[in-house]
Amino acid sequence: MSVNKQEEMLFLKIMEEEIVPAEGCTEPIAIAYAAALATKYLGERPQKLVVNVSGNILKNAMSVVVPNSEGKVGIKVAAAMGALFGDAEADLMVISKVSSEDMKMVTNFLENNKVEIQVAENAMALYINMEVEGNNHSASVEIKHTHTNVTKVIKDGKILIDQPCNDSDFNSSLTDRSILSVEKIFHYANTIDIEKIAPVFSKVVDYNKRIAEEGLNQKYGVNIGAAIQKNISRGIYGDDQRNRSASFTAAGSDARMGGSAMPVMTTSGSGNQGMTASLPIIKYCLDQGISDEKLYRALFMSHLTTVHVKTNVGRLSAYCGAMTASAAVSGTLVYLEGGNVKDIQNAITNTLGNVSGVICDGAKASCATKIASGIYSAFDGAMLAQMGSVLSCDDGIIGDGVEDTIQNVGTLAQEGMKTTDKTILEIMTK
Repeated sequence: MSVNKQEEMLFLKIMEEEIVPAEGCTEPIAIAYAAALATKYLGERPQKLVVNVSGNILKNAMSVVVPNSEGKVGIKVAAAMGALFGDAEADLMVISKVSSEDMKMVTNFLENNKVEIQVAENAMALYINMEVEGNNHSASVEIKHTHTNVTKVIKDGKILIDQPCNDSDFNSSLTDRSILSVEKIFHYANTIDIEKIAPVFSKVVDYNKRIAEEGLNQKYGVNIGAAIQKNISRGIYGDDQRNRSASFTAAGSDARMGGSAMPVMTTSGSGNQGMTASLPIIKYCLDQGISDEKLYRALFMSHLTTVHVKTNVGRLSAYCGAMTASAAVSGTLVYLEGGNVKDIQNAITNTLGNVSGVICDGAKASCATKIASGIYSAFDGAMLAQMGSVLSCDDGIIGDGVEDTIQNVGTLAQEGMKTTDKTILEIMTK
């Protein structure tokens, strides 16, 4: 396959859109961003906030600790922090500078019932409409499909920004993903100029490695990462690449879901997916003494494959996004072992055949346990592929080849799990 410069530019554009820094779980942070931006347009201190969100945003923002909040959780906390002290210019790092002193005012704001939550009556998975009222003015910011995709801004009834998108197509606000395939991703992982991807992936290594180490050394959530590490040292678990990678990756999620203010490099709008796509690969390369260049090419493979699968699954759904990243990791492990594109495709197929069906019941501490399970499955899928074993198209949702399987998984997530998604939200809010 020859190098197509125009196609390569699209790959780099997708990277630029999808692999970005964020502090804290991206759903409450998106709420904080909307609140900060609405307040910026308001031009005065807000007196009341009305947060109108889709069910999936509600689900993912309900139970996760908001960074810099002194352990507080939820939509109201994120909205108040963003409105009172957020920096809208910082995008998903919007509340990174909120202090303990600031939180006293946030707490007072919340205690005076200044924030109201409403559930949006539309079919979009990712939707936020933030209304802010001051003494003299009002403003609102609307976000659709991606966490910082502002589609409308209104002040005092006057529309200031109006950038409509296709409400029924969550990919309509993004660079065309139809060029993505496992075969093409493999091709560009091998051929792209390393200088074009090293700046992004060196940051992925730096940010995500640091939060994994934080999760191993401090108390967050249920500390599944540290628990695996402890049981390796006790001899209960083997001291092998599979267990070390699961421990390292889960630890990053422990810290992030537990409210760590450390930033991570996200993928497809998710820190957990960004860490799942990167940390097992980083750990593998560190332990095996693999060069930085090979590491960066492997991270390109893992992240772009995650984006490819996630493009089919949807931005937010009842399908656990970390499982899409686990499938990408499986293929990337084979890539690092020197496997050919067919072996890589088979590894991804094996893993999707295993983990498809793991539900997303919101962002919270147990995400780290699911991530550990996903990494274990990724290693299993990779090793099976290297032995020449692959799930056949007679096995359930497995299609005729990896691309067909990825499409089937997308259908499962977007169509088959709609009722599951609704039921999960009903259980969580009863």
